Amino acid sequence: MKLPNIKDANIVGKTVFLRADFNVPLSENLKIEDDTRLVLTLPTVFYLLNNASEVIIASHLGRPKGKDNNLSLKPIAKWLEKEIKLKAQKDNLQGFEGWKFADNLFLLENLRFYNQEEAPSTSSGLEFTKRLAALADIYVNDAFGVSHRENASIVGVPKFLPHFAGFRLEEEVKVLSELMKDPKRPLVVIVGGAKIETKLPLIDKMHDFADYVLVGGKLASESKILFKLQHEKRDKVRSTLLIGELNETGDDITDESLNNFLQIVKLAKTVVWNGPLGKVEEKGKSERTRKLAQGIIESGAYSVVGGGDTLSFLKKEGLLDKFSFYSTGGGAMLAFLSGEKLSGLEALLA
Repeated sequence: MKLPNIKDANIVGKTVFLRADFNVPLSENLKIEDDTRLVLTLPTVFYLLNNASEVIIASHLGRPKGKDNNLSLKPIAKWLEKEIKLKAQKDNLQGFEGWKFADNLFLLENLRFYNQEEAPSTSSGLEFTKRLAALADIYVNDAFGVSHRENASIVGVPKFLPHFAGFRLEEEVKVLSELMKDPKRPLVVIVGGAKIETKLPLIDKMHDFADYVLVGGKLASESKILFKLQHEKRDKVRSTLLIGELNETGDDITDESLNNFLQIVKLAKTVVWNGPLGKVEEKGKSERTRKLAQGIIESGAYSVVGGGDTLSFLKKEGLLDKFSFYSTGGGAMLAFLSGEKLSGLEALLA
């Protein structure tokens, strides 16, 4: 997939609308707990600031129902102040609230404070989309994590402006495409967490493609669905499916299951991992997920990890940078690896 690159765009003297993914975890006192997504967007931000006349950054944060001050991008504005060394002031840009940094940078308030952001096909959504597009001359998407969403800022705005991919988005697509094209084998895919409805397509796809599929987390409680899927595909299944057995409290896999996972990981040349094995957000329930992470690192396999909960956990444990590549997308990474067309990428190719 060859996406239009911002280095091929004529942005000199232009205003650029940058759709970033600043959807980061916040603590109870509204402090940023993990700035990985912010840091990975900085190369695109600095390139645009150095070459365009003005940059307007837009993002969502969480799932607010209307305006919610607890999900304001104010913590992001303060973080950007330190990184770009420009003071931010609360301001208004053509009816959109946000923060102004000097004369060439504006950060819009949480896009999901506007209901139209998630309803671009409605008449009000179309008007909202046109208002966003009217702010700029060029559109850049660097938000891989939401590029599977039908949002106005993802699929709507590029219909009205010349459109390009940011550096991080381009790298995500390149790495994941190469992974699916010709991975070093054995290829081990580990799927944890919950949300069987979003992760089942990946498991389905990987039955035909991976050598081993390991399932943990709350997904392991859906063993009937998973074994039924394997039975239905029995004539063309390539992979060996291993479902972790849950412990007595049902919030993690057992030590025996973990050891079975680790034995398979030792064989791997490529590992793809999405989702923790247990409730890592609860104190004392992260040991098995940490041991799995260490096992992947020690295996020496090419390792790709994704999913917000998994990245945040690895960052806290000081293990994230020991993986070969980490994707900023959770659902987007699953959708891409499952072979789905991501609406945000299709919008850039149109």
